[in-house]
Amino acid sequence: MASILDEYEDSLSRSAVLQPGCPSVGIPHSGYVNAQLEKEVPIFTKQRIDFTPSERITSLVVSCNQLCMSLGKDTLLRIDLGKANEPNHVELGRKDDAKVHKMFLDHTGSHLLIALSSTEVLYVNRNGQKVRPLARWKGQLVESVGWNKALGSESSTGPILVGTAQGQIFEAELSASEGGLFGPAPDLYFRPLYVLNEEGGPAPVCSLEAERGPDGRGFVIATTRQRLFQFIGRAAEGAEAQGFSGLFAAYADHPPPFREFPSSLGYSELAFYTPKLRSAPRAFAWMMGDGVLYGALDCGRPDSLLSEERVWEYPEGVGPGASPPLAIVLTQFHFLLLLADRVEAVCTLTGQVVLRDHFLEKFGPLKHMVKDSSTGHLWAYTERAVFRYHVQREARDVWRTYLDMNRFDLAKEYCRERPDCLDTVLAREADFCFRQRRYLESARCYALTQSYFEEIALKFLEARQEEALAEFLQRKLASLKPAERTQATLLTTWLTELYLSRLGALQGDPEALNLYRETRERFRSFLSSPRHKEWLFASRASIHELLASHGDTEHMVYFAVIMQDYERVVAYHCQHEAYEEALAVLARHRDPQLFYKFSPILIRHIPRQLVDAWIELGSRLDARQLIPALVNYSQGGEAQQVSQAIRYMEFCVNVLGETEQAIHNYLLSLYARGQPASLLAYLEQAGASPHRVHYDLKYALRLCAEHGHHRACVHVYKVLELYEEAVDLALQVDVDLAKQCADLPEEDEELRKKLWLKIARHVVQEEEDVQTAMACLASCPLLKIEDVLPFFPDFVTIDHFKEAICSSLRAYNHHIQELQREMEEATASAQRIRRDLQELRGRYGAVEPQDKCATCDFPLLNRPFYLFLCGHMFHADCLLQAVRPGLPAYKQARLEELQRKLGAAPAPTKGSARAKEAEAGAATAGPSREQLKADLDELVAAECVYCGELMIRSIDRPFIDPQRYEEEHLSWL
Repeated sequence: MASILDEYEDSLSRSAVLQPGCPSVGIPHSGYVNAQLEKEVPIFTKQRIDFTPSERITSLVVSCNQLCMSLGKDTLLRIDLGKANEPNHVELGRKDDAKVHKMFLDHTGSHLLIALSSTEVLYVNRNGQKVRPLARWKGQLVESVGWNKALGSESSTGPILVGTAQGQIFEAELSASEGGLFGPAPDLYFRPLYVLNEEGGPAPVCSLEAERGPDGRGFVIATTRQRLFQFIGRAAEGAEAQGFSGLFAAYADHPPPFREFPSSLGYSELAFYTPKLRSAPRAFAWMMGDGVLYGALDCGRPDSLLSEERVWEYPEGVGPGASPPLAIVLTQFHFLLLLADRVEAVCTLTGQVVLRDHFLEKFGPLKHMVKDSSTGHLWAYTERAVFRYHVQREARDVWRTYLDMNRFDLAKEYCRERPDCLDTVLAREADFCFRQRRYLESARCYALTQSYFEEIALKFLEARQEEALAEFLQRKLASLKPAERTQATLLTTWLTELYLSRLGALQGDPEALNLYRETRERFRSFLSSPRHKEWLFASRASIHELLASHGDTEHMVYFAVIMQDYERVVAYHCQHEAYEEALAVLARHRDPQLFYKFSPILIRHIPRQLVDAWIELGSRLDARQLIPALVNYSQGGEAQQVSQAIRYMEFCVNVLGETEQAIHNYLLSLYARGQPASLLAYLEQAGASPHRVHYDLKYALRLCAEHGHHRACVHVYKVLELYEEAVDLALQVDVDLAKQCADLPEEDEELRKKLWLKIARHVVQEEEDVQTAMACLASCPLLKIEDVLPFFPDFVTIDHFKEAICSSLRAYNHHIQELQREMEEATASAQRIRRDLQELRGRYGAVEPQDKCATCDFPLLNRPFYLFLCGHMFHADCLLQAVRPGLPAYKQARLEELQRKLGAAPAPTKGSARAKEAEAGAATAGPSREQLKADLDELVAAECVYCGELMIRSIDRPFIDPQRYEEEHLSWL
């Protein structure tokens, strides 16, 4: 057999192409190119399955991508459409003449029921090959099955509903488990629940559908030939809570609500549309004698599951008479009717036939049509062929239908991803609202379209709808791009003018007070809107001009605050003498530049509050920028003015730690003028070091001198280290102050003596107080009685100086004794040094023949050598090499010079006479060889290279010379 589902497309005459579900409407699209590409892709495309059955097809069902068909009376063909090349044949094992009446496949594709004309029912599970009869079901001709979508699984159906040709509704449950010979039967139970009746008595249950709402309520819809019944209720508590017995028990005493129609086809069929697998169905279509009852399904309604019902009559030529419909399937926006020779698709929104797809006679009459809810594919079959319909982009042109119905929200929903169509819908909705005088809604829609701005604006102006025009302008403004600055300026200015004109017209009218307030709030909302902030900021100059031209100072200040143009707000308050409000704005926004600008004005009116604000801001303000305001304010010289200036300057110096010279100088000037008592305290607190004070010393000296603050001047002199001037000025104020100044130059005894002599002369000559002069003599150890005597007059007797003279003589005597003791100690020290030198001349060291050089480790006696008292011994050349790197540069140069001279000096001869003559000649020419060797020894052998300072100084020297590091490093590799 050829591949079962190798699909091919028939000729174009066999392809059903569905175009828009309603006639197209010629509405121009502004700003878009309307490319009608939808015509290239049909909505419904029919494909025939490349399959020739071995026997006639008697029934076919599809669910969850599982296809089952009965061939003849004894063969079942099962195909997993995901594995189309692996069909499965199952023999039903029937020896009688019973035919397959109907087949039912659950939503999982796992449980298949085969109803036979002999009132028997067979069960086949997808995972098994065994056909199992359902004994409890025998005697019932099954017409419909209501599967349990909430509890059904691959292993069990859960409680399901079964409708029979006798009008009975049974509850049953099937299990897929296969036992042995004595294992359990697949039908766990089968019990009657209800009987559906029509006027003539029980009627066949043509369709059954069971659903469960989100609130736990159960819904069952059952149909007979002329009636549609609804069973709604909650399941009973207890063991059977998951079943349907409790729901049907509520209708034991009274019939359920139903819809009845007079005509009859002899059968009916119910179809649901479910958008996604395992989701709640949204719509239903009931095929019956009078047409198709179509509506929505709403599980939230308390009394009925059905809503928005309407009956679509059958198309011409279809009905109970000549060509009755055989089956119905429901898609999102269409229901498809199966007739013996064709399929007709009807739009559920308009009732128009949008597809008539005729089948060739060679395939035979159509038998039935089903839908696979998991894939959305539609399947139709005859006895000799199987067809499949693909549904593609069914909602592509639904927006046009909703547009013609003035259901604009739905139209926009279905063209949301198509800007040209959305623009058409919005334009039509805007026109509709404008005709209905719903101007605000119209403005909102117009703002979203690409219609000409000028036309819409003129439209609202002609209708005198300024409020709607403002709404339109606001929304257009919000949609502008950052680069469209010109348009933004125009719109913001126009909106401001509209609001101001409206407010001006309403102001003063007591009857329109509420409307005035509402308009004012809308205007303020517009000014403060974050969406418009960028554009309002760019147009703030023109908006301020408009506000000024209308004299609306209230909104001028409000807008300035929003734009953070606090300078304009503060200036406004200052112009109206609302200085505290101006300061409140400054303090709230804490902008230093605004403080600098407006402080000269505010300090004249509210100095204390302004200084409080300055202090609160602390280091954020630059006090230098505020000095001009303080200078202008304090020029009046009043105590309050000076005190406020001093308060802020003291805060800057004491709290903020300001070191700027201008600030300290200004504080000095304030102290000198207004608080002299604080001047000296400030100077003393600043210290006596000229490098650490932050004020100008010369300026401070001149300032104190101008205002006659002598003690302050003395302090400045001391800081300047002008001690003579300090003492001279201090003597005019207080002798004790002069004494303090005289003791300051501690390291310069001559100057101290000079200063004390000034004090002594002043005391003797000016005050003529001998006792005080003697006290000065006692206070300064540098003064002697002989230094002071010239200042006394001749008539003074010696009695006044007897004690002082005696003290001076005792001091001289003590000094002479100290000198004698020092001379004796120096003589003893010289004698000890001479003894040590004598002992050193006699010291020696012994060298053994086996002794070696401490540097090269060769025998010491082979070459000239040095022996140190510490015991280290070195060859002369080895010691020279060891000492040279540690010598300073100038000593290295001296060493090379000595070596060079020593090499050039003549060697000593053995003749004593000649040697003496040569040495005498060399002495006259320069240093002798012995002298050169002595100098060399002093330079090289002054200390042991291992025990002396040279070794200590080389502690931080690396073991390897940095210049030879790479060479040494490579030698180790």
